[in-house]
This record gives sequence, structure tokens and C-alpha cells, in this order.
Amino acid sequence: MTYKLYYADRTASMGVRVLLEEIGAPYELIPTTTIRGQPRPTEQLKINPNGWVPVLIWEDGAMYECAAITIFLCDRHQNANLAPSPDSPLRGLFLQTLVYFSGCVQTAFQQDYHPYRFADTVEDEPGSQRRGHKRLMETLQIIDNQIDNKKWILGKTFSAADIYLYMLTTWLEPSRGHPKLTNFPNVKRVVKQVSTRSSIKLVYG
Repeated sequence: MTYKLYYADRTASMGVRVLLEEIGAPYELIPTTTIRGQPRPTEQLKINPNGWVPVLIWEDGAMYECAAITIFLCDRHQNANLAPSPDSPLRGLFLQTLVYFSGCVQTAFQQDYHPYRFADTVEDEPGSQRRGHKRLMETLQIIDNQIDNKKWILGKTFSAADIYLYMLTTWLEPSRGHPKLTNFPNVKRVVKQVSTRSSIKLVYG
């Protein structure tokens, strides 16, 4: 069985690719784009009418949304030990963190990179971007506080949540008004540890 992943650089599909590398599952990358106005593959749009990535296909199914794909892959490949089991005391924190990443941190990035999705007019777009910058500071500070002095997001154990966090920080661009990673020392520490993994070096190197 080989996964198929609709893929574009500097998108959440890179995080899913890292997961597939960590799991050791064979996969095929299907190039696509996230550039506004450029056509997407028809099959991709059938699965995700939004035209966004990642989109993952396997032998009898398909899905989109990075957090959902992360949970799916971790549960399907439990031997990779990338997520707490459903009966683990850490399961709630794992799920909570992934949903927060997806619903809050990623939305803050979208407010800056894709302001037209949040503004009624072109003139209103700079306001969306400024709010996105503030939300990045607010949301990443919450994650920094959550990590506190733990080695990883979940404590002593590395997980897919750490990979997801690394992916998010690769989108930070202080030149656009984003906060610097150095503002979040606990996040920076976790990200530095994740950066040494061979899967990260392959995908982001």
C-alpha cells in the first residue's frame, strides 16, 4: 500500500510528509499549487473543494485537513509511537494541541498570508494582516506557556505534535511583522530538537 499526497512547498503538506517518513510508509507526492488563481488537479478538488493541501489518499479512502490526517496516520500506524493511545492520560492533551494548532495558530497565519479570506474589500486586508500578526504572538505564547519546562509538548515523549509545531514555525517571517521565534524560548527549544531528526532534514533540508 502506497499513500498519495497532494503536495506543495511551504504548506502543511510538508508536515504530513515528515509523518510518512517517520512512519516508514511508502508514499507518492503529487505536485499541486496553493497560488491563488492557478488551477488545481481535478482529483484534488473532488476530495477537497477548497483546493488546499494536504490531501491524502490511500487504498480505500481520502481526506484533507492536516490535524485530521495527523491523527489518522498516528492511529493507523501505532507502532511508530507518534501519538498517545486512545486510553492514555496524554491523549486529551495531544488532541487539544493539534486542534489548537489547526484552528488558532494556522488561522493566524492565514490572516496574514491570505487576507482576502477574512476581509470584505482589498482596503480591509491590511487590518486582517495586522490582526494575524497579533494572533500569532498570542497563540504561540499560549503554546510556549503550555510547554513550560517539559522536553516535548507531551512531556518526556516525542510525538507528532512536535512535528506539527516545527512545521508552523517554518512559516514565521519577522520581515512581514511576525513575532520572532526567540520570543518563545520553550517553543524554540522543542523546535531545535525536532530539527535534528532525519525526516525533517530530508523534507526541509
